[in-house]
Amino acid sequence: MTLLKRLILLTFILTIAFPYQAFAYKIVLDAGHGGSDPGASGVNGLKEKDVNLDITQKLRDELTKRGYEVVLTRTDDTYWSLAERVNFTDALKADLFVSVHANSHPNGTTRGSMVLYYDNDYPQEDYPASDKMKQLTPYSKDLAQHVLDSLVSAAGTKNLGLVPSAVYVARMGSIPSILVETAFLNQPDDAALLASDAVRAKMAVGIANGIAGYAPPVFTDSLGHWARESILRMKNKGIIDGINNQYQPDRALKRAEFLTLMDRAFSFDKLATACTPSGTVTSAVYSCQTADQTYKDLPASYWASPVFAKAQQLNLLQGYADGTIRPEQPITRGEVAYLFDRLTQLSTKSGGQSPAPKVTFDDVPADLWSAKAIYALKQKGIINGITDTSFKPEQTMTRAEIAALLDRYFAK
Repeated sequence: MTLLKRLILLTFILTIAFPYQAFAYKIVLDAGHGGSDPGASGVNGLKEKDVNLDITQKLRDELTKRGYEVVLTRTDDTYWSLAERVNFTDALKADLFVSVHANSHPNGTTRGSMVLYYDNDYPQEDYPASDKMKQLTPYSKDLAQHVLDSLVSAAGTKNLGLVPSAVYVARMGSIPSILVETAFLNQPDDAALLASDAVRAKMAVGIANGIAGYAPPVFTDSLGHWARESILRMKNKGIIDGINNQYQPDRALKRAEFLTLMDRAFSFDKLATACTPSGTVTSAVYSCQTADQTYKDLPASYWASPVFAKAQQLNLLQGYADGTIRPEQPITRGEVAYLFDRLTQLSTKSGGQSPAPKVTFDDVPADLWSAKAIYALKQKGIINGITDTSFKPEQTMTRAEIAALLDRYFAK
């Protein structure tokens, strides 16, 4: 199994086991060049690929001590293509990407440190950036400034400023990304600094200080998404969580996730135990359960078992005829509407579902089991259709859609 596959598998396992676990920021460090690509050559015989790897490893150790989760692209003298570096980073769903390099200039006299980042105000037609990196310009620039200021302060190098650049690793990713040029190998004074283990350690500390002073944007995978503002408002209210620093807005919402969000929004412990059976929720598989119902696919060790127990006391559970509750199964838009309407009734102690208003969705006839709930929430401005005439009650609800629904509810 390749290193990349092992890392992806590890990330998947952690996501399944701890879906709401708070992780430290994940940073990918990239030692520039390597293997058959030596990079620049120093006047003192240094090879850039070796300098880059040493500083990167020192930087890894420094960041790890500070509690960051750090992954390196190359860990030895091997060749990685630029695309491999970016793809590796994207697969890890990291929060920051920092590539470490040493510089060179034809005149042999230029010295100092600079940091490259992609700036959408300075696009290059022949080197287009990814859509995500275009949106990330202010975040990458902020990271670049923090790192540059701290680097020159710690290492004593000349500050050559920020450089808007279309280098591949800074323009083709999906997270804030920078390329650090620590010093010039073909300038004698800078080359002497790069030859010093103590100075390279200072450079690593300086870059680490810059990273520590920077806060990545929340949920980078929601940048530019139609629901981002709702997602952020609900996060700030303590209702929704991400997975690491990703929200996965277009992923289907699981039943366990939905109940967890509802507990946060409505505080199940404060709601009176109630059950008003009205037959089946869906005639095929659902029935109103008693408070001592157990489910063969919901062990006590399951992460959301406590919230399922509270939901059971409120008789919100819709168990299947085979004795399962299927907590990992995506929840449908019709199910969300039915349960959300039920919770609004419990929270306001209202008598029952309001009569369904005039049918407006072609796919939600008045006699549909979830119709009253759908139309009650639609009338209150809490839930929307996919289009003006289509609700798609059997379609799974996305994590973006539940954030928007909750946002509208709290706005009321």
